[in-house]
Amino acid sequence: MTRSKSQQPPPHLNNETRKRASLLVLLFPATGWLLLFFILPLLIVLLYSFLERGTYGGITWSFTVSNYQQLTKEIYWGILWQSLGLALVTTAACLLIGYPLAFFIATQPPRWRSALLLLIIIPFWTNFLVRTYAWIVLLRTEGVVNVLLQSLHLINEPLTLIFTPFAVAIGLIYGYLPFMVLPLYSTLERFDFSLVQAAQDLGANDLRTFWRVVLPLTMRGVVAGSLLVFIPSVGAFITPNILGGAKTMMLGNLIQNQFLQARNWPFGSTISVVLMVIVLIPAIIYLRMSEEGGQ
Repeated sequence: MTRSKSQQPPPHLNNETRKRASLLVLLFPATGWLLLFFILPLLIVLLYSFLERGTYGGITWSFTVSNYQQLTKEIYWGILWQSLGLALVTTAACLLIGYPLAFFIATQPPRWRSALLLLIIIPFWTNFLVRTYAWIVLLRTEGVVNVLLQSLHLINEPLTLIFTPFAVAIGLIYGYLPFMVLPLYSTLERFDFSLVQAAQDLGANDLRTFWRVVLPLTMRGVVAGSLLVFIPSVGAFITPNILGGAKTMMLGNLIQNQFLQARNWPFGSTISVVLMVIVLIPAIIYLRMSEEGGQ
């Protein structure tokens, strides 16, 4: 028996079913990739953080929370605060340098903007490790900076610049400055500068115009750039390892040491979980701000 026309599903339901099936097929590769290479490794790290270290490294399948209790030691709190401090200093310095630079580029004629942006992107063409090692040549005792300062008679003896938190901060600022400039430029390029003229016509000076008009309307770029700088800075390990030596250790170096040298995978996983939480907090705040701004 054939179905009557009244029993057949409406044509628009069949179309919606096909669309949903097509959407699931398109999403499957990306979803599978994320589950296999992102979600699953994170779950493994979280699981390891609750296990015990094996006698000769690795893990033993015994549940414990001692790894998290070990984080309460003063030495680990010192590394945590040092990592947060350097990341915040790096973010603030990149913002102070990057905002005027992005503003300058955004206000140039279109024919110059591409060339100026290219100068910002050029450092990415060189390996990050090579660029970090270059700062050793600049900051060491016989380096370019000390030789220049002595030749100008500004100092009598070479300054201790290398293997200090100052050197680490300089390396981080140099390495992540483009991550601040590019989002700020993207926001400032779409900014309506006629609003600045309107504010000045109403009697506002330059500082008040910037504080009340320009900054609020470009805050999304400020937050995005700050996140792009803060997140990799707080977990950096190459720059502190090369420019800071053993005197400046950050969370990234501590994780590396636990996995590769101490072979304490559970405790290294515990520090990794803490680092992920630190990174997620500003990311969630940014997403909440974006949702509120879009409503």
